[in-house]
Amino acid sequence: MAVKHSPTVLVAIVNYRTPNLTIDCLRSLQPEIRAAGAGRVRVEVADNASGDDSIPRIQSAIQENGWSDWATVSPRERNGGFSYGNNAVIRPALASAEPPDYLWLLNSDTIVKPGAMKTLVDFLEGRPDVGFAGCRLENREGTVENSAFRFPSILGELENGARLGVLSRLLEQWVVSPPAPKSAAPCDWASGASLMVRRSALEDIGLFDEGFFLYFEEVDLCLRARKAGWPCWYLPDAHVVHLAGQSSGVTGVEAARRRVPGYWFDSRRRFFRKHLGVAGTLAADFAWCLGFLSYRLRQRLLRKPDVAPERMLGDFLRHNFLAGPRSRGHDRAPAGRLGASND
Repeated sequence: MAVKHSPTVLVAIVNYRTPNLTIDCLRSLQPEIRAAGAGRVRVEVADNASGDDSIPRIQSAIQENGWSDWATVSPRERNGGFSYGNNAVIRPALASAEPPDYLWLLNSDTIVKPGAMKTLVDFLEGRPDVGFAGCRLENREGTVENSAFRFPSILGELENGARLGVLSRLLEQWVVSPPAPKSAAPCDWASGASLMVRRSALEDIGLFDEGFFLYFEEVDLCLRARKAGWPCWYLPDAHVVHLAGQSSGVTGVEAARRRVPGYWFDSRRRFFRKHLGVAGTLAADFAWCLGFLSYRLRQRLLRKPDVAPERMLGDFLRHNFLAGPRSRGHDRAPAGRLGASND
């Protein structure tokens, strides 16, 4: 009789000054790990040089709660970003004598709901052609937060900048953030806040590009995977609570109006230049500017409230068109954001 394969999972969590959130995330994983069986799941928290009491607090929680047989926390030498922190966990795991079958990327500001891990693993076990599986992200009240997306494109940038319903309907197939599917469905890329990755896919395409400090890193990874024949799927039956904005203390309208950090623009530019080249990037930049200027004109003529991030146009121009040194006054990652992706 053939022995049934029991897949193994390595959960990677990047912590940056969010010890309480990370501990809550670990606590939510405990039932999942018990259900999987002894030795099937390991969790490693990479602390990106937080410089606070994150490591001793997380270590104490691991010891006090009896999680030592499946959870560890390790220091990183610098605050190198989301890609850097995850690669620091994944790289040695892939090079080990018994590498895991799957890597589960989790934000520190997530709470795993019962059965989420099993749903992701079971799907990937049944679909060996699929490289990535994302889940339904939701807030504490259960409201869905879209986590299944399309790849950015020139027309998608036009739609994104314009913020116009009629144009969004005309460019529907290029809208980056369409409504979340009601059932399991393929998508271009899924949020890195909770993303299950097949080991063999990573062995094929390589790890995260550490040139992305924060944002666009999973978009790049999923696009590289798609080109290599590894699609991504969205599984709404796998539920994970995403406490977006909790670590920074900015939520709701404040979050929408908050100034976009410089590293977001840097990551966006890197993604477009990498996949569309210089000419394609310029076209995408001009498309966004054209759309955003139309938004500004409508806002003024109709006297509607401004819901765009502060200084958005000026920052966009400065980071994409204007030469000279960039201001770094608002570019540093605030506490907690290295556990987050572009959500």
